[in-house]
Amino acid sequence: MRVNEEAHASDDVNEAIAGELALLDPAVRASRSEAVRLLDPEFVEIGVSGRRYTYEQMLAWLPDNTGAVAPEEPRHDPPAVTGTLLAPGLVQLRYETDSDGRRARRTSLWRKRDEATGWRLFYHQGTVVPPDIE
Repeated sequence: MRVNEEAHASDDVNEAIAGELALLDPAVRASRSEAVRLLDPEFVEIGVSGRRYTYEQMLAWLPDNTGAVAPEEPRHDPPAVTGTLLAPGLVQLRYETDSDGRRARRTSLWRKRDEATGWRLFYHQGTVVPPDIE
């Protein structure tokens, strides 16, 4: 039996996108158990500030930075997320956010080690886009 690799790649990318969007949801960000479910234990982020976050640092940071607790806090709702299956069990996502005029281009790597753990965010990076750049 031949597996439709394109359909499988699309399913993998869609699952990673669903996880990324879940992590942008204030309710998920406020829930340690949900964050643990979605973050890979080897997770690393390079934020738009240039700061490096580890798995434990991110789990501690997320509940206080949900993006929607107060009206003055930014909520990151990307208009479009695109993705590519780089290898079996590895998806790269790309999107842009705008938080009160501060644009950032973002990329994430999602890893799936096995069916039990599913897709988890392994790496994320945000890069500020200067106002004069399209």
